[in-house]
Amino acid sequence: MVVWQFIQDQILGMKWLNALIGKGLSAVGLDITGRVGGSIQFFLYDVIKITVLLCVLIFVISYIQSYFPPEHSKRILGRFHGLGANVVSALLGTVTPFCSCSSIPLFIGFTSAGLPVGVTFSFLISSPMVDLGSLVLLMSIFGVKVAVLYVIVGLVIAVIGGAIIERLHMERYVEQFILSASSVDLESPDLTRRERVIYAKEQMQGTFRKVFPYILIGVGIGAVIHNWIPESWIETVLGSGNPLGVVLATLVGVPMYADIFGTIPVAEALLTKGAQLGTVLSFMMAVTTLSLPSLILLRKAVKPKLLGLFIGICVVGIVLVGYLFNGLQIFLV
Repeated sequence: MVVWQFIQDQILGMKWLNALIGKGLSAVGLDITGRVGGSIQFFLYDVIKITVLLCVLIFVISYIQSYFPPEHSKRILGRFHGLGANVVSALLGTVTPFCSCSSIPLFIGFTSAGLPVGVTFSFLISSPMVDLGSLVLLMSIFGVKVAVLYVIVGLVIAVIGGAIIERLHMERYVEQFILSASSVDLESPDLTRRERVIYAKEQMQGTFRKVFPYILIGVGIGAVIHNWIPESWIETVLGSGNPLGVVLATLVGVPMYADIFGTIPVAEALLTKGAQLGTVLSFMMAVTTLSLPSLILLRKAVKPKLLGLFIGICVVGIVLVGYLFNGLQIFLV
């Protein structure tokens, strides 16, 4: 337990870095207990910490992903049927791109290849919501119990959501150009270890350039919440005194666009200020899974009825998860 606490606090959470930055700011005359100094410390600490974790995680996950090119993933999914296919599809989503917009091209490719639409939706739900990066990042902020339970319930939402879509036979609500697209099976060459390392490095650099602006925005918002917004305001809107806080956080999160790396600092600041755990996690899930840009992209591939069902399933699942975590918060934090 002591060893794990050290890993969580000093390796994943990098609390030593926060202390080091605090000492450095104090040395140049900034009061880190004040609003300005505290905001600067929060900003520098979270930007550096999230950037380091981001680069390490994307490199490792991209290396793993090099063993699962789209055609290989399609063959894996094609071996399973029924609920088992939804489970495998949801699990496969954990080693794929970090944001919902990046997942949609793969979703379209899988659907064009003839995989059942319910199976591909299980992938589409799980990919941005419960990737391996979110597990490690959540562990660094909220602890292992919260992180593991978050991933489990996220996978459950993905499996159940895909199964419902499959049971309702929603194939007719996929745009015809996708259903009629020819599936071209190209054999992926076997990569050497060096080539996989190069691929992982390129993915890390490309994703970092794309994600870093959202990290800066997210950490900036988190710094403002953490040091400038009164705790009583957050407790009133998102605390236990507001039974509709989960619903509000979910609805507020839907129009926003960010991935897990940009959302974490906002969630961290909200929790510190008195927001309930489930309310904060619902906000994170809504932002990463139902961002407005991703829904616009998805509308190009599916008709309004299927899009509405997808949104409804995700919103209901996210709200239920929020209330679940709020009820269990006393045991988890």
